[in-house]
Amino acid sequence: MKQEFAKIELTENQLKVIKDKYLKESPSVEAWIHGVARNIALSEIFHHPKISESEIFKDVNYVKKTYRNRNKDHNYFLIHDKFVDHNEKEENFKKYMGNLNELANKYPEIIEEVEMKFYNMLANFEFLPNSPTLMNAGRDLQQLSGCYVLPVGDSIEEIYESVKNMALVHKSGGGTGFSFSRLRPSNDIVKKTSGISSGPISFMTVFDKSTEVVKQGGTRRGANMGILHYTHPNIRDFIHMKKTQGVMENFNISVAIDDKFMKAAENDEKIDLINPRTKKVVEKINAKELWQEMIQGAWETGDPGFVVIDRINNSSSNPTPALGEIESTNPCGEQPLLPYEPCNLGSINVSKFVKKDKTDLDYEKLKKCVWNSTHFLDNVIDVNNYPLAQIERMAKANRRIGLGIMGWAEALALMNIPYNSEEALKKAEEMMKFINENTLAASEKLAETRGVFPNFQNSIFDKEGEHFKGKESYPRNSARTTIAPTGTIGITAGLQGAGIEPFFAIVYIRYNAAGIDALKKGEKPKEKDTFYEINPVFEDIAKKFYYFGLKKQELYDRINNNHKTLVGINEIPEDIQRRFLTAHDLTPFDHTGPGTGQVPGQGTER
Repeated sequence: MKQEFAKIELTENQLKVIKDKYLKESPSVEAWIHGVARNIALSEIFHHPKISESEIFKDVNYVKKTYRNRNKDHNYFLIHDKFVDHNEKEENFKKYMGNLNELANKYPEIIEEVEMKFYNMLANFEFLPNSPTLMNAGRDLQQLSGCYVLPVGDSIEEIYESVKNMALVHKSGGGTGFSFSRLRPSNDIVKKTSGISSGPISFMTVFDKSTEVVKQGGTRRGANMGILHYTHPNIRDFIHMKKTQGVMENFNISVAIDDKFMKAAENDEKIDLINPRTKKVVEKINAKELWQEMIQGAWETGDPGFVVIDRINNSSSNPTPALGEIESTNPCGEQPLLPYEPCNLGSINVSKFVKKDKTDLDYEKLKKCVWNSTHFLDNVIDVNNYPLAQIERMAKANRRIGLGIMGWAEALALMNIPYNSEEALKKAEEMMKFINENTLAASEKLAETRGVFPNFQNSIFDKEGEHFKGKESYPRNSARTTIAPTGTIGITAGLQGAGIEPFFAIVYIRYNAAGIDALKKGEKPKEKDTFYEINPVFEDIAKKFYYFGLKKQELYDRINNNHKTLVGINEIPEDIQRRFLTAHDLTPFDHTGPGTGQVPGQGTER
């Protein structure tokens, strides 16, 4: 591409994060973003009539899979399927990517338009994919997915195979989720050794310690989700384990619950604890008491959370139930996945789609971004270097993607809508309905030329199948939307409203992972690991109001010392306080449904 790229304007903190996480050997931010856009555009070569299969896979060892849908044959290709040796697998993949790059250089017209479309979307921070894509696209690792779920079987061989696989995923920049519900309980018999089992929690510590020594892709810490079903005999130990300081610091944990459990808790009834090896009931406990213990643990330590596993499997979260049940999610819990299934995520920065007059969202502009983002995420699947052959098979047969949003708090502030208002809730429903409908339409359009996802037969979209859920559709991707936390990419985009969350704070000091490590050691974090954050939307307003009669630094110090919030600072008008409510200012009900839109505790500086 011969075009010159205009310099991307960045704040100091944006540049810090980009240099820390993503820039690596790229000479500039523009070159880095262009490298990502070009790399993902390489997938266009697959679908161009000018390019033959033999050109794409010259000297590459691969497996071709053919499937039929709507009276037409479609193909997909597995690059890792014939390899056990890791080095041979990597060399084979490099040949494949080399071929794609050579073809792109030979026929630049095939990818130019899509490449520029992707570049503009990324450079304007209208959309960003998950961090592994930003870290690895066009580079040696080329591992682009953020989320994985790995199965854990009830044998030493299966457990340590999963530990090894986890390390490979973490090394490449991904996060992992596990269900430990198959593991026999502590003190259960182990016939082969005439010994007794140490139980799932002991084995979880092996996963935790392994994570400690593997830093994701050299730039991110490993992250895990550990899930245990409420019927497991060790469920109480699981619920309480993180109350011990330093235990399982690399895991989020959640209890898998269902409707049966919630009804038992509501009615103060007992539930069965079942040995997963023998399938026999070993104890009965009170469901309400267990639920209260979960609540207490979450209050004290932040864990456990819970996943409503029957609702997940009975919904479109599992679009291919014929393949089995979902048991776990990715580390932050937003993405349910089948065993060995990955997902590449990406988020639209909705604050970029507020109209100039600040009255509403620009839905025409948003629609274009949804379609381009869906296209981008689908392309990722075919140039992704998967850590395991089993993962590649699931990725290319289900073609799951996860398009979400970030910057919701900023968008509301720009439109002068309080986060906890009825108007905000209605706007969120309107916007997400629009995004859901358009990402499905975009996926169906891609499927017209590229084919539906290969596992379509007997999926929830297949009207001839037993799992059909009443909506006939022929999408390219089995699932398409996910609301992710967008921690690092949100900061990269210049946001402080991560995902759909309210502002964490209006003025505050933040540290990266290295800074947090220094604090834990009692050391002062280095300047490069320290970020002084001021909400940019609020900063613009503060300037217009001449800092509300205070000196600039005085205002920021007042906010920082006031739980990082505006509420109760009498110099700041109430309507501005309402626009910038933080998580600290909101009730639990404000997070889950329509609130009052009012400032809590008005009139008292805290």
